[in-house]
Amino acid sequence: MKTADITNSEMNISNAEEFFEASATQILANLAERVPSINRQLVYRCELNKLISVLKLMKANESLDFSQLSDLTAVDYPSRIQRFELVYQLLSVTHNRRIRIICAIDEGQIVPSATGVYKSAEWPEREVWDMYGLFFSDHPDLRRLLTDYGFEGHPLRKDFPLTGYVEVRYDDMDRRVAYQPVQLTQEYRDFDFLSPWEGDQELVHSSLNAEAENEENAKKNGGS
Repeated sequence: MKTADITNSEMNISNAEEFFEASATQILANLAERVPSINRQLVYRCELNKLISVLKLMKANESLDFSQLSDLTAVDYPSRIQRFELVYQLLSVTHNRRIRIICAIDEGQIVPSATGVYKSAEWPEREVWDMYGLFFSDHPDLRRLLTDYGFEGHPLRKDFPLTGYVEVRYDDMDRRVAYQPVQLTQEYRDFDFLSPWEGDQELVHSSLNAEAENEENAKKNGGS
């Protein structure tokens, strides 16, 4: 293939991407706004009350034809007024294009379920409910997905402690799994090359020096 053919092919691809982006922006003009992104990825932001309308339009419009919801997740920003962001990743097999829809919500807001538009949203919404505590209305089976039924809290929230609230162990006496508050059996310790445990380092050094001195004396006595 000649250099000119490669250049023309790249220009055609670039023009097609620009045309598709312009079409998507025009179609979503009254529902979502374009967000600048790295590598010219298609990212749009919408309000919560317009979320389902955006998803329906993305799927039904023949010019876009985003027929698949490939992923759905959330991000926690504790310092923001609207603490969470929902992220919807859509795929158009027909046009070989991907698009991301972002929707900011506050803690306690109820999110309409996307299962009526994309059936594949059922498990990701359960995961978001489990990990972030975001409630989806009209979900067919909103239960925890990754943690136990009696689990407290939501692990992917930034204010969730790294140690968790409870620890799990098997109770030999009751012959069942038991839950109890987290209790660290010992404090964290700093590793030292002379001693793996934190302690009186002066005592450690004096003890080692005494051992070395005793060995030298033993050698001298043995040699004499």
